[in-house]
Amino acid sequence: MSTAARPGQAASAPPPRGLPRPDRTLVMGIVNVTPDSFSDGGRWFDAERAVAHGLALLDEGADILDVGGESTRPGAARPAVEEELRRVLPVVHELAAAGATVSVDTMRAEVAARAMEAGAALVNDVSGGLADPAMLPLMARAGTPYVVMHWRGHSAGMQANAVYDDVVTDVVGELRARVDAALRAGIPRTVSSSTRGWGSPSTPSTTGGCSAV
Repeated sequence: MSTAARPGQAASAPPPRGLPRPDRTLVMGIVNVTPDSFSDGGRWFDAERAVAHGLALLDEGADILDVGGESTRPGAARPAVEEELRRVLPVVHELAAAGATVSVDTMRAEVAARAMEAGAALVNDVSGGLADPAMLPLMARAGTPYVVMHWRGHSAGMQANAVYDDVVTDVVGELRARVDAALRAGIPRTVSSSTRGWGSPSTPSTTGGCSAV
């Protein structure tokens, strides 16, 4: 289905392959398969409960389900890659099999690759390719839509990095550098997006507690 332009508006470019195409802003539902995320504190850590939560979000109107197995809560410890895979793969597989458009929230190329094999249609990398040097080459080969976020380090030390001369100028510049890196790696601009999301190094004094996109 193509997206029709409203009167007086130029026709928008079609979204990357695999993503919904409604003539409105898409709604992403979050499925944290973690014991320690700051937003829901492990409510969906069990795979069966996570799948049920994702299906409920679809019923409530979510267009994309973002499945993550690593918390970006300040101070959170990283799970081993085997544990992250154990958390996310069954959930991604079941939700994709149910017809959901699934995003995997991961900084690891191995997890991204396995999740795409399981049915993920989008990779949401909060590190923008900085955490794993294999991520950008993987995404260039895959051609799957890829979200680049602003990042200054892992959760264990992120608050120490929340120092900005001007938060908007600094974040825009750092995001631009990650987009440029993605382009140099061969990821087409039409399949990449950039944002500053929850879990970025920040304090209430730098962001007011909100994300700046």
